[in-house]
Amino acid sequence: MALAVVVLAIFVAGAYVGVREPQALPDMIRERVIDPEGPGAVSEAFGIIREQYYDEPDEAELRDNAIDGMVEGLDDRFSTYFDPKAYAQFQQSQDNRFDGIGVVVNEDPKGLAVVRVYAKSPAKDAGIKTGDVITAADGVPLKGMSTTRASSKVRGPAGTKVELRVERKVDGKTTSRTIDTERRPVEVPIVASTLRTEGDEKVGVVRLAQFTNGATVQVGQALARLEKRGAKRFVLDLRSNPGGLVNEAQGVASLFLKGGDVVTLKGRTIGEQSYPATEEPVFPKQPLVVVVNQGSASAAEIVTGAVQDRDRATVVGERTYGKGVFQRVVPLSSGGALDITAGQYFTPKGRNLGGSGTAVGKGLQPDVKVKDDPDSGRDVVLDRAVEVAAEAKAPR
Repeated sequence: MALAVVVLAIFVAGAYVGVREPQALPDMIRERVIDPEGPGAVSEAFGIIREQYYDEPDEAELRDNAIDGMVEGLDDRFSTYFDPKAYAQFQQSQDNRFDGIGVVVNEDPKGLAVVRVYAKSPAKDAGIKTGDVITAADGVPLKGMSTTRASSKVRGPAGTKVELRVERKVDGKTTSRTIDTERRPVEVPIVASTLRTEGDEKVGVVRLAQFTNGATVQVGQALARLEKRGAKRFVLDLRSNPGGLVNEAQGVASLFLKGGDVVTLKGRTIGEQSYPATEEPVFPKQPLVVVVNQGSASAAEIVTGAVQDRDRATVVGERTYGKGVFQRVVPLSSGGALDITAGQYFTPKGRNLGGSGTAVGKGLQPDVKVKDDPDSGRDVVLDRAVEVAAEAKAPR
């Protein structure tokens, strides 16, 4: 028994050294233990840098850079690595709150395209507008970064300052300026609603900004309040909605769909998983219009594709973004997390909206095409959506 304990102790110690300090193993053992093409080589390089680099390295920074490099090597615009700070910010955002400047952004070749500016936010106070492009944060160019990684450069603890480089196109000419602003706590109003009258019909309009925690409940409550005020027809506005949680997309679609699939996920390791409409729909018969644009992506496309394929709604606006893959967030022991592409998603009719691999595809085409006209002074797309809702017949 004593011998067994000694052997076990030697094995554990050797395994620890092999992981932490593989270069310290004898050559004969190291050649057998370390796969030069596997993760052991990363630990080996880490140990050599720690032991032999002329200056004492920051081990946390080495770790973050190594993981970040692996994810970047996937050449996938949707996969990213959250260091512990960025992961904490991400978790805040899923609860509809974060410290930052108060904008919704999409990917842009130059950095981050601003698609929405929240009221009473630092961005609003600094004069940032929809259509602006943030090209740098604190002197760091955002070109080529994933949206998540670039956003983490803009966000930060409340009370800290950030210097932004912002481009704006006016009359075909692009101007650039530097903005200094202070980050503050931002509460994200993910649901807004209003009651519109079109002819003799009352139309309830609900706008959803993102599919974060609680989105289904908030949308359902907003629809119920509008119904009490006399609305018998609805418009669900998903313009510039970048997506979010698949289960929330399932929940929102289930408010209108009776049974059947909302979306099917397929991936190398997860196989095939179907997400059906849950329970009984709260609004099964009321005419429905969904409004989208090129900023409608991911979970917003899942909901739109489901109700369009099931003939439950009329889609109005412009074509959607065209994201045909989904990501899963996997926490790491370091306090960070990997947000990596785990597979593709398919609408009830088997449509995938993306391009080849993780490339952006053609997205969803609206049933009624309407292009936004900022110079008109009114929301022409929403006006048309309300007209369509007022004329629509109840589903069978």
